[in-house]
Amino acid sequence: MSDAFSNLLNGFAAAATPENLLFGLAGVILGTVVGVLPGLGPAVAISLLLPLTFGLDPLAAFIMFGGIYYGAMYGGATTAILVNTPGCASSAVTTFDGHPLARQGRAGAALSAAMIGSFVGGTFATFMLMLLAPTLIEVSLLFGPPEYFGLMLLALVLVASVGGSSVPKALFAMLLGLGIATIGIDLQTGVERMTFGFPELAGGVNVVLAGIGLFAIGEALWIASGGGKEAGDTLSVGSKVWMRSEEWVRSIYAWLRGTFLGFFVGVLPGAGGTMAALIGYGVEKNLSKTPEKFGTGVVEGVAAPEASNNAAAGGSLVPLLALGIPGSATTAVMLVAFQIYGLQPGPLLFEKSPELVWGLIASLYISNLLLVGINLPLVGLWAKLLKTPQGLLYSAVLVFSTLGAYSLKGSIGDVIIVYVLGVLAFVLRKFQFPIAPVLLGIVLGPMIEQEFRRSMAISAGDLSIFVSRPLALSFLILVVVALVVPFIRRLKAKPVMNPMSESD
Repeated sequence: MSDAFSNLLNGFAAAATPENLLFGLAGVILGTVVGVLPGLGPAVAISLLLPLTFGLDPLAAFIMFGGIYYGAMYGGATTAILVNTPGCASSAVTTFDGHPLARQGRAGAALSAAMIGSFVGGTFATFMLMLLAPTLIEVSLLFGPPEYFGLMLLALVLVASVGGSSVPKALFAMLLGLGIATIGIDLQTGVERMTFGFPELAGGVNVVLAGIGLFAIGEALWIASGGGKEAGDTLSVGSKVWMRSEEWVRSIYAWLRGTFLGFFVGVLPGAGGTMAALIGYGVEKNLSKTPEKFGTGVVEGVAAPEASNNAAAGGSLVPLLALGIPGSATTAVMLVAFQIYGLQPGPLLFEKSPELVWGLIASLYISNLLLVGINLPLVGLWAKLLKTPQGLLYSAVLVFSTLGAYSLKGSIGDVIIVYVLGVLAFVLRKFQFPIAPVLLGIVLGPMIEQEFRRSMAISAGDLSIFVSRPLALSFLILVVVALVVPFIRRLKAKPVMNPMSESD
């Protein structure tokens, strides 16, 4: 413990030089701007900037990358709340309650909950990264395909009800998402599925494209059709920028739970911020005394996923730095950056380049403080963006969504996919089907399928592998609990009919 703190002090000494502070500030600002633009996200931003950092000192470059990573995670929440357009895939969960809050004139409260959740999640993750990296790596190595399958199935069940009170419609929407997730080349057999002869679909439907199409394009089409002009459904800034006192109390618990869950999900290679946000949201809804209000604009629905996805961002650095295994798309790009500088992440990195590792960890603390310092005064300003005429605002959404979709691979096919999904979202919304479960199915479908098939390959088709391994069995028990508890709640909430009432 004392060694960790002394190393951290040395890291602060390296990261807090004026030059490195400027790189950290530049990273935070760039990350926030990139996060606001649909489809770009931290992985794309770091990829684009990587060639420009070749002449820099490695520590300065990684300090800027760390700032971009955390800045983009926060920036993605801004447009998710204001215009229902997630800047990156993990911010899509924030739209569930963030945008309804904005429609109620509570955009400032939603932005505050997101910003503080990002700070709490990011700071806690950095602290845990500093203290527990070697231990957590040992825990993550206990996860095999059956355990990953159980965890992802739990995530699916926990947030299966995000679509509202109509269970059949939410179930249909989720199955539709799972169906969309099967599009593309089967990774195990190499066979094309559901591509209908279109080569653009061979790679499947990217999660980022799904988020842009279902939420950004879908919302713009809905507004254009007059769907946003119902009573009480117009955008307004509102007079109160910050959260109410009771919202602060509810948010504190949501921040803490979301942070804890998000970090440990982030440590698992491949889980990522989207899954962490989904689990954080689902847990919060299942623990709530009023779960039916989720999706209509509750502050916990913003606080939990934002704390979770930022904590997951820090957690994903654990396998990268301690084992050299990227835990997300962004850390995969950072692994390439390490190799370009002639460095190999892993246990020896802490011994051979302690100044770089501890300088990076210290810079993450600094990046979080810079994010709060920059964005805290801007909460009211961001909220006033809602005064922009809706026609102009959503025209801009369409433009940036199109650019964001095209920028991923430079493919017109991706743009077409985004607009097809947007039309699908519009039709579903027209018939009062929820949109969130569709995205949930697209995100978790491929992961659940692959881990199930890997488990079957390991066990030669024996399903008992899911109950013979203690960790996998624990997740399945939690799945059953998550399914039974809402059913019991509905039974308790159902009024008891008086048998004498008919004769009266």
